[in-house]
This record gives sequence, C-alpha cells and structure tokens, in this order.
Amino acid sequence: MTGFASSFAIVIAGLRAVGATEEQAASGLLILCLTQGLVAIVLSWRFRMPLSFAWSTPGAALLVTAEATTGDFSAAVGAFIVCGALIAVTGAWPALGRAITRIPRPIASAMLAGILLPICIAPVTASVAEPLLALPIVIVWLVLSRLAPRWAVPSAMIVTAIVVALSVGTGWLGAGVVAPQLSFVPPSFDLLVIVSLGLPLFVVTMAGQNVPGFAVLSTLGFPPPRPAPILIGSGLVSMGGALFGGHVINLAALTAAIMAGPDAHPEHAKRWIAAVAGGAFYLVLGLGAGLATALVTASPPILITAVAGLALIGAFISSVTAALETPEHRPVAAITFLVVASGIVIGGIGSAFWGLVVGGLAMLWLGFRRRPAPARTAP
Repeated sequence: MTGFASSFAIVIAGLRAVGATEEQAASGLLILCLTQGLVAIVLSWRFRMPLSFAWSTPGAALLVTAEATTGDFSAAVGAFIVCGALIAVTGAWPALGRAITRIPRPIASAMLAGILLPICIAPVTASVAEPLLALPIVIVWLVLSRLAPRWAVPSAMIVTAIVVALSVGTGWLGAGVVAPQLSFVPPSFDLLVIVSLGLPLFVVTMAGQNVPGFAVLSTLGFPPPRPAPILIGSGLVSMGGALFGGHVINLAALTAAIMAGPDAHPEHAKRWIAAVAGGAFYLVLGLGAGLATALVTASPPILITAVAGLALIGAFISSVTAALETPEHRPVAAITFLVVASGIVIGGIGSAFWGLVVGGLAMLWLGFRRRPAPARTAP
C-alpha cells in the first residue's frame, strides 16, 4: 500500500509526459502492478527469500522531466524495451554488472538529484499558483511527516482526491478508463530516444533501485544467491510489460526493508511470506489502475507534480547527500547536477545523458593529480 500510494501518480505523470494517452497510462500502471507482483511471488517462493519488486520510481521521475525528448509513446516504449534488455544482459553478463555498479557514486547520485530537482520544486510553485488546492496537501504531508512518516504521502494522495472532487466534481469518475484493461502499444525504435531516455532509465534504475535493493537485502541478512535470476527475470518481464505501457520494474529498495525486516516476522526464515503476500496484494491493487489514472488526469497537472515532489523529497535528500559525501568529488557532482537540472536538449538527446557524459569527463579531468615534486635535500 505504501509503495503504490506513494508513487503511482509519478508513474502516470511520467507516462503521460512521454506521449501516453489516458488509456495507455492506465494500461502501463496495471501491467506494472501485475508484473512486479508476479515476479515477487515466483522468485520469493523459489528462493525462500523476501524478494520484493517495484516499478522504478527514479525512472518515472526521469520520464516526467523528459517531456521535451519525445511525444511519441511508441518510441518511448522502444526505449523501455531497450532498458529491460540491458537489465537482463547485466544479469547474464557479470562483467557488465560490475561495470554498472562501478559508475562513480557522485555522478550517479548527482544525476538522480538533477532529475528530481524540478519535481521537488513543484510543491513550492503549486502552493503559490494554486494555494487553495495545494496548501492543504502540503500541510497534511508536513504534519504526518512529523507524526506518522510512513503515511504522509498516502494521506497527501487522499487529500488530493478530496481536493479534486471538490474542485472539479465527480465527473472524472466516469470520464476515465475505470475498468482495468491492457492496451497493446506497438514499439518503434528511435536512436535518439533510446540514447536520451532508454540509457538514462537503465542507469537510474540500476543505480537508484537495483543496487540499493541488493544492499538492503544484504544488510538484513538476505544476500541473494546470485543476482542473475533477479536481473534477468525483471529485465525480461520489463521487456514484455513495455508492450503494454509499463516502463520498467526492479528490485525494491525502501519497501524491501518493510518485508525483509524483523517487523515482517520474528523468524528470519519466514519473512519471504511477506514478499509473496505483498506481490499478491499488488495484483489486487492493479485493478484500481484505471481509477487512479482517471484521478490523475482530472487533477491540475501542477497539483500531481506537487504530490510527486512531496513523495520524492526523501529520495532527493538521499541523492544529494550521496553526491556530496566525498569532498574531493563535490565539484564533479555539482557539475553533473547542474547539467542534468538544466533540462538541456542537444541533438534531440536529453540532459540526463549529457549529465553523465559531462560528469564523467569532469571526473577524468579534475581527478587527475600531478605527482608532487620530490623535496630537495640540503647539500
């Protein structure tokens, strides 16, 4: 419930930003719920470990900021398929997996922070532009962040639904595709869209979700036997789900701690049951994908972006902290962050890709140190 309510609006807003219709966005949310639920059930049962999966929230945030990259959803679906294929190849090719996990942390974290910045600013701009709509949401989130942090974002979404109902009436209940249904999207493969959307989506999903997901499991005493089944399985399923509008699924990170921690079950060996139950519940939540999409579609866009910004503040703080953790790499992190946050598009390729390139070049150049000259000895 926490994972769904805290970020489904980001997923829908991201899919709509890259050209999905309301029906296609509803289909995308539905297929994401189905695929991540099924993969969690199968792999958790197979390995008797709490392997929970989720859609890529950083990836959805990337889609929100990639509106200028493409308005052709079929091209975006092609980029989703390439991203899923890269994840599967990473699992099958250990050398590639090691290379991805060795992307310098300041660069990867700064890239994610740059992607999140425009979204995290939205609560401020919405509070000024639409104070009667946005301020109640922000206030509820702020109060519950102090009293009940886990329910702050879900409660903000409930207030959003109330605000939308009061402002636009209940007509949106019949306007959207409320009944769950899948919509096939034939893909097209545009090299520029793949480079500016597919590759950054792969990087932020690996660096922002899969790698931390493995770390959370290890910290809680569940080191996966091999990453290959997890990455290959989620990558192949993501490729199939992309044909129905889903962007990508990955190993859960933050919500994984709920199901793999001691609160799930006192006995370490029985916590896998929580991940299976969570996967089954996602199948049920998928039935509400059309209703959720109708709500988001009826809401003022700035309001949904504001709610997404509230949900992503924690991720923004974590990414900024990780980017600036090492003093000698702070200039590189700042350069990467500024390039990505600028939103530039060069040659049809978006700022997330250019941030990686410029950040890598800056690290190579600024990381170079001349050897100190040998000290002269007195005669």
